[in-house]
Amino acid sequence: MSLPATLTKPLSLFFDYMIRERGLSTYTEKNYRRQLEPIAEFLAGQDIFQWHQVDAGWVRQIASQAKRDGLKPGSIALRLSALRSFFDYLVHRGDLSANPAKGVAAPKQGRALPKNLDVDEINQLMSVDEDDPLAIRDRAMMELMYGAGLRLSELIGLDVRDIALRKGDLRVIGKGDKERIVPFAGQAKEWLMNWLRVRGQLLKGPENALFLSKLGNRISARAVQKRMAEWGQKQSVNSHINPHKLRHSFATHMLESSGDLRAVQELLGHADLSTTQVYTHLDFQHLAKVYDAAHPRARRKK
Repeated sequence: MSLPATLTKPLSLFFDYMIRERGLSTYTEKNYRRQLEPIAEFLAGQDIFQWHQVDAGWVRQIASQAKRDGLKPGSIALRLSALRSFFDYLVHRGDLSANPAKGVAAPKQGRALPKNLDVDEINQLMSVDEDDPLAIRDRAMMELMYGAGLRLSELIGLDVRDIALRKGDLRVIGKGDKERIVPFAGQAKEWLMNWLRVRGQLLKGPENALFLSKLGNRISARAVQKRMAEWGQKQSVNSHINPHKLRHSFATHMLESSGDLRAVQELLGHADLSTTQVYTHLDFQHLAKVYDAAHPRARRKK
């Protein structure tokens, strides 16, 4: 279907703006394009050829059409989010006076929490007593993921120079190329030192990567996932082991011990607190105790 320039040109300007002004990646730009171009096609099919013709009613119809097309609630929410960002851009340019998608809610969706390991399962997984370089490397990776709450991409992206052993912190590059400093200690520090002592046995030439494959190159995400799953089976852990489960276990155990959601947010590198609330959960009894102790109208009179 050939779309009118009155719909496509503002989209093209928006995509260019996201890359040039906002500094977003071409991958992110493609995701916006994937969400917004079907909306333009839908509007053109309804004889809507100008973006200023779209009001809240049309936005709701866009969401309904997405549902008819078989999109799940999460995908519909993503589409509406992209549309809100586009309309914010048009408001910023002065093409619209208000964002018609602002008040339109996405369909409700269940948000399943990732499973976490309990402390006994963590101890069981980490009981790696083999002394070959690959086993030492694997335990160091698992200890560091659990000890610092790293994402898989952050773990494999670490260089040797990013580690400050004496201070007990490391520099990671998270989502959106955002840098943060993360503390680590205890077993994570001990096993990282063990790994650094044997790292040279896998080194084949100049390589800055902290964690190496058996070929001497930077280890890949797939290799980390495979090795962690294998260690889960080898150590007879009931749960399937994957890198994100270690990160989530870190967050859960830190939050259960400290109750400090903001601190856990910083440690995980979450830009939005709501993301931390999804990945870290307190049981209801704990929340009820916090409420009873903290809320002025909930305290019992002595």
